[in-house]
Amino acid sequence: MIEFSDTFLNETERHAAWGAAQLQALTDFLPQGPWTADLPSCLYRQGSLELRVAVLGTYDAEEQSWMWGWANPGLRGTPVVALTEDIERFGRARGIAEFTTEVLDLSGFADPRRAAETLAFAGMGVTGAPGYIGMPAGPTTQVYFLPDDPQVPRAGLDPVALPRTLITGASLIGHSARRVVTGYFEHHAVPWREDGHQVVADLPGGSTAEVDFDGAGRITAIRIPTLR
Repeated sequence: MIEFSDTFLNETERHAAWGAAQLQALTDFLPQGPWTADLPSCLYRQGSLELRVAVLGTYDAEEQSWMWGWANPGLRGTPVVALTEDIERFGRARGIAEFTTEVLDLSGFADPRRAAETLAFAGMGVTGAPGYIGMPAGPTTQVYFLPDDPQVPRAGLDPVALPRTLITGASLIGHSARRVVTGYFEHHAVPWREDGHQVVADLPGGSTAEVDFDGAGRITAIRIPTLR
């Protein structure tokens, strides 16, 4: 069984907690209704909403493969994939092959569709996009868009929801809970420090978050003393 590389998983974990919260914010924002896309204009329409987007990638369920938007022969070099070109540049700078391979064969994964969603999630993370949108584009094809529009609300740091947010993020990939936690604080520009098996963050408003880990790196406790 094929798996993603450690370098890819470590990077993806950095975005797991804030990304999951952001995907929920995007889901709540999008209206119900049919969708259309005008790729030359970088526009996506769903119901009454019109958003500027980039093409993140496509998943072919028959071939069990993923193609990045920047690698699509019909779109390469056009404005609708300009944002996703950042993914390829990021991957080259950090030696992450999953971001620089034009088409990834996912047939060896236990769940190819889940692997495609993980790639979409990681692409959202490294671009800092406010979520991603996956829609059927044919009988066996799913196309993924990145919103590139200030209309989409950004999920902020909620101290009350913080324990649930971090635990949810740590459950998504299951590779490094510590990277989930520190990545979340870095995304929200929150100062943090390590103290043995603990990460301590100085939250806005004067609160402090303490996240404990066991010897295997799993989260064992999350405390915000000033909220008691």
